[in-house]
Amino acid sequence: MRSPRLIGIGTTYHHCISRVVDRRIIFLASEKEAFRSILRKLEAFTGVRVTTYCLMGNHFHLLLEVPDRRLLPELNAEELLAILPLLYDKATVETIAQEITAARKSNDTAAERAILQRFERRRGNLSIFMKELKQRVSIFINKRLGRTGTLWEGRFKSLLVEGGESSLLAVAAYIDLNPVRARLVSKPENYRWSGYGEANGSGKGAARARQGLGSIQREALENPGTSLDWKRTMKRYRVLLYTTGEEHPSDERHLPPSRPGISPDEVSKTIDQTTIPLPELLRRKVRYFSDGAVLGSAAFVDRAFEHLREKGRIGPKRRTGARTPRGGDWGELRVLRDLRVRVYGPPPP
Repeated sequence: MRSPRLIGIGTTYHHCISRVVDRRIIFLASEKEAFRSILRKLEAFTGVRVTTYCLMGNHFHLLLEVPDRRLLPELNAEELLAILPLLYDKATVETIAQEITAARKSNDTAAERAILQRFERRRGNLSIFMKELKQRVSIFINKRLGRTGTLWEGRFKSLLVEGGESSLLAVAAYIDLNPVRARLVSKPENYRWSGYGEANGSGKGAARARQGLGSIQREALENPGTSLDWKRTMKRYRVLLYTTGEEHPSDERHLPPSRPGISPDEVSKTIDQTTIPLPELLRRKVRYFSDGAVLGSAAFVDRAFEHLREKGRIGPKRRTGARTPRGGDWGELRVLRDLRVRVYGPPPP
């Protein structure tokens, strides 16, 4: 039996992952471009913000900000008709416009409201966002490759992440370093299909990626709506990525020789004299980021635990919520689910 997803209360953050069936390499350059286009259109349509992402050959990672639906302003007809072309063809938009016009001519406010509600319920909803993303990508890929059937390997995984800078930046760095860990690039900014890579480009896409990464900096989290200077955001986030993704030579601490990372010379050039004490484990594939259920401070995890226990989703034998992740210095970060098997991937360089 499927367990309901951990959604949280108010504005929430989620690390979502989905893989292609049989883990086949399906997403090449053109497919990744189409995927990103669909992703950005859904972001604008639903109000679910993509803070960062990484599109790989057979899977993807997203760090999503899901808004508090109670605070979303209700759509009016004019706003709806303005965003419909993001996802629908001209004929469909014209049909909906005609339905609204007919309702207004007959002074049928209930009919007009029903039309708006069809689309309103899709806004600020994590499950609907992911469902539509996977469906639309499936339709595109199946048509392009002349295939039929299921594209995705079951349900998407999701991790509820505390809305604080340390938790969000740790998960964001883990996502943006995927191409480095997979030997696709030597530096994260060189991978086009990630939040950090896109932010280092130019144009409308870069601006949106920069806004996403800026939104999880402390200043923006404390004062929603704050617009941060990209140069400042980039420097801070770049330090995080480079210190976390640095390549280490084989020695007593790093055996056997690790996978390629960011060269020490590049790190020293970029960091200047700045250091950030982050767990070296972030450079590995870490199951806590996908299967830990809830990640954040002890207080945040404990609140989620009490809520789940009240709902009957946690048995009476378990008395405490927050668990300290195994295998490294995680600082103040805690998880809900204590993992024991295949928690970490191979050692880093």
